[in-house]
Amino acid sequence: MSRISEAISDLHKMDMEAEKNGWLQGLHPLPKLLVTILFILLTVSFGKYDLSGLLKMGVYLIITYVLGDISIKQLLKRMKLVLAFVCLIGIWNPFFDREILFSLGNLSVTGGMISMVTLMVKGVYAVSASYLLMVTTSMEDLCYALRKIGVPKTFVTILMLVYRYIIVLLKEIERMMDGYMLRAPKQKGLHYKVWGTMIGQLLLRSMDRAQTVYDSMMLRGYNGEFHLRCKRAARRLDYLYTVGWSAALLIVRIW
Repeated sequence: MSRISEAISDLHKMDMEAEKNGWLQGLHPLPKLLVTILFILLTVSFGKYDLSGLLKMGVYLIITYVLGDISIKQLLKRMKLVLAFVCLIGIWNPFFDREILFSLGNLSVTGGMISMVTLMVKGVYAVSASYLLMVTTSMEDLCYALRKIGVPKTFVTILMLVYRYIIVLLKEIERMMDGYMLRAPKQKGLHYKVWGTMIGQLLLRSMDRAQTVYDSMMLRGYNGEFHLRCKRAARRLDYLYTVGWSAALLIVRIW
């Protein structure tokens, strides 16, 4: 299976995980979105040397991953590139912040080392919380929650269309790659001389497909906005989830 096929398969699996009958999946999308936003905001609010306080925020991820029956292995597999990128952001901190904070035997721990680890943990926490929201909430429910908190309809529409048709784009790329490999069977990968041509062809095909999709939407009465409806009504448990986690996260942040 090619990497593109694996990406398409992963997207389908994430949709299936968001629709399965789990405890966390059964919650209303708005409380999950609000708690996720609060968690990320509180996480990034920690000081660059406050590593011990930051680690306490991981309790939220541990509990929710268990409640949602989310696989850590799948998180690392699907988000490995993003996780690697966020971990590289603070890699230069030890070279700029050389102030010694304390010593462990013969090892001197500088402020740059602590701030590097802190920044990495913040990135991992933010990615993990976002992934948790994606695999426990369908895209339609997530867009509904975004509209409820006042996100502009244009942004929500673009987000929904990109997610809905990303698989179409990936399949188009796969067909182009298959056609290229049939014409160059002994060549490994895509030769750099045809990069421009392939990108141009992909752009033209995408524009043509986008026009077709837009015409289809207009024939079905599209007027500039999707009328989103949540499949789940808000229950007492949803309010308890929001209030409970909000209070717990604020206590951990202040404590």
